[in-house]
Amino acid sequence: MHVFIVIVGILASILLIGVILLQSPKSGSGLTGGIASMGTVQTLGVRRTGDFLSKMTAILAATVMVICFIAEFTLPGRGVKSAPESILQRDIPALPSAPVSAPANAVPSAPQLPLLPAK
Repeated sequence: MHVFIVIVGILASILLIGVILLQSPKSGSGLTGGIASMGTVQTLGVRRTGDFLSKMTAILAATVMVICFIAEFTLPGRGVKSAPESILQRDIPALPSAPVSAPANAVPSAPQLPLLPAK
């Protein structure tokens, strides 16, 4: 499914590039001037060709954005891990285990001082 969505996204992107290149710039000359010789002026007219290309640009741009958004969520291998681990957590060395001498909830006793002989 993901491969199909990516292929459709690539095709929509290529079409978007073509439609953008066909639009006439503000100076008036562009590739739409070359389209006039192919007979589109007789069917659509120069102004309607520009309107059509503008609408196609907006539709294709929205299509590419939606397909990219969908492709992100269909990416294979996006399973939920039980405990995400960062690189920093992975590189920390294991702490040495401390000897267990007393239970954790026991109150520590006072230190024993050595007894001095009486004089």
